[in-house]
Amino acid sequence: MSFVNTLKQWDEAVACFERGDSAASLGTFLDIQEKNSKIFFNVGCLHLINKNLDAAEKAFDGSIGKDGHLAVAFFQRALTFYKKERYEESLADFQHAFRELRGNQLIDYKPLGLRYKLYACEVLHNMALAHAQLGQWEKAKETILTALNLRTEAKLSHIDRGLECILKQKVFEPVEVPAKVVFKPNKNYVAELEKKDYLGKAKVVSSIVFQDDFSGFAPLQPQDISVAPHRALEEGEPHTVLFEFVPETSDELAVVPGNIVFVLNSGEDNWASVIFNERRGLVPYNFLERLEITLSSKQDQDGTDKDDIPAPPRPEPLKRPKRKSESSLCVVKVHFTYTITMCMVPGLPYTTTLEKISNKLGLPAMAITLSYAHLDSGKIVIDEDTRMEDVWSCVRNGRLTLWCDLKEGMSEQLQSQNQLMALHSYESSTPEDLEFHQGDTILLLSKVNEDWFEGQCNGKIGIFPASFVEEYEVLTVLAGTNQACPGFLRI
Repeated sequence: MSFVNTLKQWDEAVACFERGDSAASLGTFLDIQEKNSKIFFNVGCLHLINKNLDAAEKAFDGSIGKDGHLAVAFFQRALTFYKKERYEESLADFQHAFRELRGNQLIDYKPLGLRYKLYACEVLHNMALAHAQLGQWEKAKETILTALNLRTEAKLSHIDRGLECILKQKVFEPVEVPAKVVFKPNKNYVAELEKKDYLGKAKVVSSIVFQDDFSGFAPLQPQDISVAPHRALEEGEPHTVLFEFVPETSDELAVVPGNIVFVLNSGEDNWASVIFNERRGLVPYNFLERLEITLSSKQDQDGTDKDDIPAPPRPEPLKRPKRKSESSLCVVKVHFTYTITMCMVPGLPYTTTLEKISNKLGLPAMAITLSYAHLDSGKIVIDEDTRMEDVWSCVRNGRLTLWCDLKEGMSEQLQSQNQLMALHSYESSTPEDLEFHQGDTILLLSKVNEDWFEGQCNGKIGIFPASFVEEYEVLTVLAGTNQACPGFLRI
């Protein structure tokens, strides 16, 4: 069986498993002729779900045979032996899984397609349980204490309960891999399985044949062009491009002299909305010249050839006209503990500018101070007495840079009121996400929208779902004042 066929069946089996059809998933996995270690692992997990321990043991034997360093496969086979009450073999496999961790505190199998982290402390937890089942209580105690030393996260509190049970010489439940996780094939490889039509279907752009939609190959047939109007003429007035135009924004079109464009409308700002090669965009109207197209013969009634008449001289190239949107807004970059950008109308008063920036940062206006850079004086603080004309005069190429700082004594005040408690663990799926665990403290930086926040946890910054943190109050009062600060969270 080829790798492509194996990949197709693997992806189909995972899809069945995610739909809850474990029987169909297991059947598809078993039909794969050339199974790798991950597929054998998946088969073993499905047999464990069905409590078919003998078949699970055989499948995990196949997984380890294909990859002798797959620690999670040793871990799963050890659990299978434990459920079959073969505690010595279970202990040996737990020890082998711990050795394959190679001194690491955990292995994250997510890059390999399995959303599971195998922690060294949890392997030792199960190893201590196997010692306890064998009556080796001193070794069980030593092993569980080693697990406590290797524990790095508060969510692994079951190790504490394991120690309590061992001190009372009682057994406890083992740590198991969740039943809903299996190895998935590489999504990039799966995407390549889909057939792609890179050329696409041919489409008639213009034709001298009326209502022509044929896009195949056929000899050109003579037509009576007197009754076949140009299709593109129905969409606008034809114009010839006189000068090359290079676009500077995404809504403008690139054209060169000699192109024929069709003008849909033109405004007072000297910009025209045109269609060219089935694309619509803006082109300066003074770069165009109206084109008169007729279907009559080029010969006048007196027999004079119109091509003998020289074309009128072309005018000199004109400068790019100003667009209203370009002159009415500028991009303001604000440097804080992180940098934000926003669009503003130049000339706004101080209070409006301060309010817009404070809302973007999620901070009260009374807590921040703005400043700008002047060529002669360096940074200058902006307040109620500042002439905003001087600030906006620093706009260069439609951009203005400002700096934002917290006022003295406000940092600790805001720090305490911006802390959230994680109700659930959240694993990041993109580089922009912020990963945290249940019970972690998160510093809120801003509110992206109603459902997503931006925060900082464990030295990393990212976004996370609002539903994963402690409920918050919309209004809190700054200590020592009577002013409410909207948008600040309190645990």
